[in-house]
Amino acid sequence: MSKNILCIHHSSLIVKDTQHSLKFYCSILGFNLLDRPDFPYFGAWLDLGEQQLHLLELDNPDPITGRPAHGGKDRHVAFHVLNLDLIKQALEQGKVAYTLSVSGRKALFCRDPDGNALEFIEKPEF
Repeated sequence: MSKNILCIHHSSLIVKDTQHSLKFYCSILGFNLLDRPDFPYFGAWLDLGEQQLHLLELDNPDPITGRPAHGGKDRHVAFHVLNLDLIKQALEQGKVAYTLSVSGRKALFCRDPDGNALEFIEKPEF
């Protein structure tokens, strides 16, 4: 690790509709909303403990169609979780499709309402 760069503070994802995305991130996945600076565009900051996920409501320059079916073969943000089964249950209840990791690890991939790929990896020793 770099002697000066300590960790990732946040990752940002582009979304079409912040309120719609918050239903996915907060209601389905259980993320908590943080206060956000007053920028000249809509968005939301989500709490991940020491890190954050920023949702930016901006025009998306990336194509949403034509992406790989399995999110592990696409740009993605990965999260450690204590219990992968809880994520599976939440996604199934929210009718969100997911695929299991092809590596055999206890991990899965899904996409948010805007096609952003997300990975959830079980790491129970946290």
